[in-house]
Amino acid sequence: MSMGRLFVLSCMFAFPPVLEAQTPGAYLGDLSWPEAEERFMKSPIVIVPFGAGAKEHGPHLPMNADRVVMDYLVQAAIESSDVIVAPPILHGWFPAFRDFPGTEVADPLVFQSYVQQVGMSLANQGAQRIVFLNTGISKATGLPISIAAREIRVQTGVPTLVVSWDDLETDEIAALQEQEVGGHGDEIETSINLYLQSELVNMDLAVRDYGDRVEKNYGGYQPGRLTRDKSDPAYSVSGIFGDATLATAEKGRLALDVLTREWIRALEGFANVPLKRAD
Repeated sequence: MSMGRLFVLSCMFAFPPVLEAQTPGAYLGDLSWPEAEERFMKSPIVIVPFGAGAKEHGPHLPMNADRVVMDYLVQAAIESSDVIVAPPILHGWFPAFRDFPGTEVADPLVFQSYVQQVGMSLANQGAQRIVFLNTGISKATGLPISIAAREIRVQTGVPTLVVSWDDLETDEIAALQEQEVGGHGDEIETSINLYLQSELVNMDLAVRDYGDRVEKNYGGYQPGRLTRDKSDPAYSVSGIFGDATLATAEKGRLALDVLTREWIRALEGFANVPLKRAD
């Protein structure tokens, strides 16, 4: 045996491989099917994460902005809770951004059916409770996801919960903002991306864009839109709503701390929701 090979072998025994620390939760795809079957019986929650893999967030941000927040939150859940995280859903219904490059399931019924079938599959395999994480907002992508969640609850008896981005926002996040108003690709989203993936953020292209909007001082749900149609009052050159120029990585860190805390709080509370009694 060569001296080089002896040296390699001696190093292998002298320095055994470092095993990753065991976490309370697990990604479903990392498990074998017998392991998954056992964990379904023990883990109180299965998470179905949804975040756009490619949706416009202005000229300065990558289109994966929703997905990276989704990844961050599910990893936080795995590190702190006994959960199972199903493979993510990365394509969704984004009518407000349809005029811009990206990927979309344009038919809301197709998207709703897809989400529902994923959830039904998990319920039939033994999931005790199902949480849909939606890194969009409750009155956009949250609408078809919520309908799917209600149907799963009715058809299977399995408790479901939909947690959208705006469900996790508090006054603490509002206090971080210097912009007049925002909501998409803005100060907060840009700050979060500066913290999570600064190498993909081009602040030279960040802009302030409040659009041509009239303040809404009446009730009702009024769907918003960012369009490239110059005849539409919602016409947008940038594809953002807010002031991205005010973003900092520190604001992003603080905002993520709030979102993560509220996310874990939701999981902990839902883990105690009563289950259907056995016959």
